[in-house]
Amino acid sequence: MQRMKAIVAIAVAGLVTLSACSSPGASTAPTGGGASTGGAAPAPSSAAPSSSAAGGSVTLEYWLWDSNQVPQYQACADDFTAANPNIKVNITQTGWNDYWNNLTTQLTAGSGPDVFTDHLNYFADFLSKKQIVNLQPFIDKDKVDMGIYFPGLADLWSDKDGNHYGLPKDWDTVAIFYNENMMKDAGVTTDQLNSLTWNPQDGGTWEKLIAHMTIDENGKRGDEAGFDKTKVKTYGLFMEGSGAGFSQSQFSMYLFTTGFTFTDKNPWGTKWNFSDKNFKDTVAWWYSLVGKGYMNDLATSASMDNNATSAFTAGKFAMVTSGDWMMSSYKAPDGGKTLYAPTPIGPSGKRASMFNGLTDAITATSKHQNEAWQWVKWLGSEKCQQHVADAGVVFPAIKSLSDATIAARQKQGVDPSAFMVHVKDGTTFPPPIADHYPDVLAIQQPVMDDIMSGKKGVDALDAMNDQINALYK
Repeated sequence: MQRMKAIVAIAVAGLVTLSACSSPGASTAPTGGGASTGGAAPAPSSAAPSSSAAGGSVTLEYWLWDSNQVPQYQACADDFTAANPNIKVNITQTGWNDYWNNLTTQLTAGSGPDVFTDHLNYFADFLSKKQIVNLQPFIDKDKVDMGIYFPGLADLWSDKDGNHYGLPKDWDTVAIFYNENMMKDAGVTTDQLNSLTWNPQDGGTWEKLIAHMTIDENGKRGDEAGFDKTKVKTYGLFMEGSGAGFSQSQFSMYLFTTGFTFTDKNPWGTKWNFSDKNFKDTVAWWYSLVGKGYMNDLATSASMDNNATSAFTAGKFAMVTSGDWMMSSYKAPDGGKTLYAPTPIGPSGKRASMFNGLTDAITATSKHQNEAWQWVKWLGSEKCQQHVADAGVVFPAIKSLSDATIAARQKQGVDPSAFMVHVKDGTTFPPPIADHYPDVLAIQQPVMDDIMSGKKGVDALDAMNDQINALYK
């Protein structure tokens, strides 16, 4: 889902690269905007009759970016049309970059799909431009039970007045993906993987594991004498982008074990903390892995267009931190298995993971908003999300279906319960939701790229943070 690949203030404002929800960042569900900042849909009771209500047929255009999820949502569309013969759904899937380029261009031009999968990286911007519909009147009229979803998910997609702009469709946390055969060859046990520790000074047992899993072309490991960091065959950890945005799958899981918070308040904070010592120390530690040869450099990441899946299959790296939306994408080589471990325990004595999710938004330009609402409501229903659970690609937003997702993956020979650890332990945190996300990311991206390329040190974050905070004055 590349959510996470979009990294940012949970609600399009917070800087988050999911899928994934990361890309460069991350993943996420639409957070509704306030009545004063978002475009409100006409209340259902006063809406003009739709063409289907008049006996005609309507075809809704629905866009999404994750190819892994097309089969599940096509099954949802088939069920939906069977129950609503006058409404058909045409699904269009495009890759992450093309998806957002096309969508933002068309919405600016006053066109686009009727419904699209939304991401918190973009939510706030859509809201401020009144390009998405306030669903609260529909939710109230149809008495939609928001209590079926995991706590906190729906609120990500609400505005400052509490109006919702989407129904939760899934959720995600971050874990360590690893090559089972490589771990066995290295003598690393499951118990060791489940009890990793981290700190920004020496990296803890987590860095020791990364070093041990790094192998040069002569077969020397990163923790052995004679290791050649200039000729690495297998990196212990993969760097997928510089972490600009909210660094969902890059280093946010370390940050939030230090007491760090992205903004002065969440949601809708107005002061960012990128100059905080904990942020600097964490970024400096993360980049040190590159200097030691344990993690690839940013140029290598960019050459793969921030896509590590093929490199993982080729055995170019042993581990990656990523979100559950990537469970079906990272395939181990030689018929081996890709398994998962929870993120390491940090200075707080606890683990941490961003808790994110996606939602579906109705465009303000849709001529069929009543029918679009019926489709969005269906997407958020147990009937549709059961398809998602059975496929095991991501975790559906409905609480009661998580076990079904775990069971589906276990039938495939892997156990995804590591993604549930943070949820059960209560060690999740939401992405930041704030205004001006596109501007925040535009300022942060080149600075983080320079830091992770070795062109600048972490002190460059001070001026960057001042420039970002000036957006809110």
